[in-house]
Formats: sequence, structure tokens, C-alpha cells
Amino acid sequence: MKHFFASAFAILSLGLVWSAEDVGKASPTNFGIQDGSVPEDPREAGRGGQFLDFPSWPVSKELPNDVFVFARLRYNSESARFGRWRGQGKWATDYPDADLNFSYRLQQLTALQVSPKGAVVDIVAEQMRHYPFIYMIEPGNIAITDEEAGVMRDYMLNGGFIMVDDFWGEEEWDVFHAALKQIFPDREAVELSADHEIFRMVFPLKVKPQIPSVGHAMAGRDQGITFERWDAQTPHYRAIYDDKKRIVMLICHNTDLGDGWEEEGTDPWYFREFSEKYAYPLGINILFYALTH
Repeated sequence: MKHFFASAFAILSLGLVWSAEDVGKASPTNFGIQDGSVPEDPREAGRGGQFLDFPSWPVSKELPNDVFVFARLRYNSESARFGRWRGQGKWATDYPDADLNFSYRLQQLTALQVSPKGAVVDIVAEQMRHYPFIYMIEPGNIAITDEEAGVMRDYMLNGGFIMVDDFWGEEEWDVFHAALKQIFPDREAVELSADHEIFRMVFPLKVKPQIPSVGHAMAGRDQGITFERWDAQTPHYRAIYDDKKRIVMLICHNTDLGDGWEEEGTDPWYFREFSEKYAYPLGINILFYALTH
């Protein structure tokens, strides 16, 4: 795995990789999926140890659970071809690279104490309640039950925050919006303006960025095209608020922060223009909003 340490990121990158002997002496409790379908340590995902070279670091022996854990939501998908399925579906897009890289950058660039492992959770109250921030990716063909909708609603209205990312175009929005109405029948998603505090919590951003996958970015580089579909030219950042005007769900539509995290080491230009400039700063902003509101 490659990391690019450019400008401000390079300054803070020193001294954060420990030996395997140091790592693992203490470990946060895994409150997520424990049925054996995903490893407790995402570095053990895949085949042939392809993720074992991702950086790791120790946590406090006395307070191993006093850390932020990046949690990803596993949900069911549905399509005409495959019907209803879960497995390694759309929920697992960019996994585990995005989770590992984002956790590493949080530990590296902020004062937040972060778990090096992360977690995957099902739509189960007992799993979700341990994590104040949950990441949900590619919900363009999501299929949830009314019971699951209720679990998600209760999680958010009781203090939890869900970040939705990486789905494109009107058809995928329509599918997700139907699920959204199951979760919040009486609430509507509100478009955030560029001056909303979420775009300047830690890193001040002057635009609402559109972050494409690395492949689309490279293909559209000469023309300055950053959208992945013709009906997805405008990035949208929409919010669901609770009754106290706290954002409980941030919906990043027609953009892909996860690829900015996953593919940070694929190409130096992509790292500079999308990972470093937008994906990490905005991801950190969103997280710090979630943890402070």
C-alpha cells in the first residue's frame, strides 16, 4: 500500500507506525458483526495478506475503548438481477482501504484518539448504539425493512449520526429516498449551503466539492470533468435534522469521499487534487460536527 505525504500531511506523518509487537497489547472491544463474515481487524480482509501493510498503532492499555472507532454499516441491497442480497454487496465498496486510511489520517492529523481497526455493524440496535458515527456507502439500491428503518431512526434520534456517501444520479437518489422515507416519514432532506459550518469545522472549504472515483478523475482530467454520470453533474450535500436542529444524517450525493480515502496512494495528482484537498478535510469536518453536536 502507498501513502503520499505532501505539504501539511507530511509534517504530521512522523512517528506514527509501531511494530507488530507494540500493536495488539490492548484492543478496543468489537461491538459490531461477530458472525465470522468479516474479520475483527480489517487488515485481515481479502486474500494473501494484501492489507497487512496498512499502518497500525497502539491504544491505551488502561482505557482501550476510550477511542473513536470508524464504523461502517452493512445493509441489504436489491436488484432485478440478483434480487435481495447482502454478502459482499454495495455496502462493502472501498472496504477496508477507505476505513483504514481514514482512521490513520484521523490519528495522524487530529488530537482524536482513534482505533486502528474500525468496525462493521449490521442494522441492529445493540451493535449500532456503541458508535456515535456510522458510515454508509453506495445506497443506490438499498433495501431495508420497516423494522430496520425503525432501528436506524431510533439510533439517530438518540444521538447517533450517519454519513451517507458515494451514490450518483437520479435513479439511485430515488431508490435511496424511498428508504429515507421509511426511516423518516415526516422529515425531508435539506440542501446545505456552502457556508454551512460543516464545511469549515476544522478545515475551511470554499466549495462543496465533487470527488470522483480515481478512474473517472483520470478520464476527465483534461476536460476538468469530475462527475461520474451525465445526470450527476452537481454534487449535493443534504441533511436530515432532528427536532433540536442537529444534523443526524448527512447525505453526500454525486460525490465519493470514500474513493478519496481508499485511493490516496494510487496517483500523486489524484491525491493532491481530491484526497488531500477535499476528501480528508471534508471527512474530518463531518466527523467533528457529528462528535460535537
